[in-house]
Amino acid sequence: MARGWESKAVEEQVESAEQKKPETAPKGQTPEQSSRQRELEGLRLSRTRIVRELEAATHPRHREQLTAALKFLDDKIAELS
Repeated sequence: MARGWESKAVEEQVESAEQKKPETAPKGQTPEQSSRQRELEGLRLSRTRIVRELEAATHPRHREQLTAALKFLDDKIAELS
């Protein structure tokens, strides 16, 4: 009995996920533009994480590494913008 219920639940989850899939590219954007937009979004999220870690870091070497990572991300964001 439970086995049939589980398969129905899985089937419903798969159907639900397929209905929620976004379009491959927003209207008016080429695949290259949407790829660039996704990359920029990822870089911005990484930058936010690095800034938070930098605020909490106490060891000088760790702060130095985080500062270098932040500079790299800023350069990469400027390059793609």
